[in-house]
Amino acid sequence: MDLYYEVKGEGNPVVLLHSGGVDLREWTYITPLLAEHYKVVTFDARGIGKSPSPLNQVNYVEDLLSILNHLKLDKATLIGHSIGGQIATEFALNYPERVKKLVLIGPSLSGFQYSKDYNTFMNTINHAAPDLEKMLELSLNGSLYKIVMTSINRELMVEMHRLYFERILTWPAFEMVWPQPTAIDRLEDLSIETLFIIGKEDFLDNHRVGECFKRAPKVNFVEIPDADHMLPLTHTEELHHHIINFLKE
Repeated sequence: MDLYYEVKGEGNPVVLLHSGGVDLREWTYITPLLAEHYKVVTFDARGIGKSPSPLNQVNYVEDLLSILNHLKLDKATLIGHSIGGQIATEFALNYPERVKKLVLIGPSLSGFQYSKDYNTFMNTINHAAPDLEKMLELSLNGSLYKIVMTSINRELMVEMHRLYFERILTWPAFEMVWPQPTAIDRLEDLSIETLFIIGKEDFLDNHRVGECFKRAPKVNFVEIPDADHMLPLTHTEELHHHIINFLKE
């Protein structure tokens, strides 16, 4: 196993998949809470944090499968944030027998048509490369980070974001591989009991993704007020409360 991972606690396994723009440290506060009752696995996605850079092709779904197999976890609850939620959704659609429950926090979704505003925001950041400081400024001033950037975890967010951009600027050219057909066309087949959590102040497109998930047969929705995209850093207690209640049902 070449990906960097950490395991805390004992009990039924729960695997946490971090957002883009950060690394496994986004779970700093919720991991010890969950580890009181569960075996909690966190890991840095390929090319992020302490994991190696991507080469040629990257299949994040198969990377997750490798983690489960390496740790001999036949079945686990997946908790995915942002692109981590996209990975968790794809995994649940393609390996449902390996997933006990699914928690999605402001997830992205393969096949979803993002708005002009969202694409402009992302393109503006990308066009600033390789000016790291400009990329940081443009990204962290985005509306999806407006609450975390005024919180006590501002410095942690900046530190993770800086390392993220430092890493991606060194990536070689590679192809990102996702299962086909895209998840947006398969949500009716999502057989896993799912909890969808989103901050009320998250980007509008992420709320539109939530509307798509209403097609899934076993999904429950929670909206947390006064929260942006970075719920694991700003609303740990609320997030933990909803997750624990969902896992105990």
